[in-house]
Amino acid sequence: MDFMQELPLGFGMALAQRPDAMAHFCALSEARQSEILQRVHTVRSKQEMHQLVAQLTEEASGGMPSAQ
Repeated sequence: MDFMQELPLGFGMALAQRPDAMAHFCALSEARQSEILQRVHTVRSKQEMHQLVAQLTEEASGGMPSAQ
């Protein structure tokens, strides 16, 4: 999956602001990336998008992602 070309703009911009989250997202399996992208399509605000990216940052640092 060439996800960089298929990322929703807001998600891509939010990831670009958090290099650790971007690196973590890139390292995920294609199946996990697809799960996250499905969640991205349900995001309704900039704040929600930043929360989703913060969860990726938390996962990258070994924290447990919060359930949704």
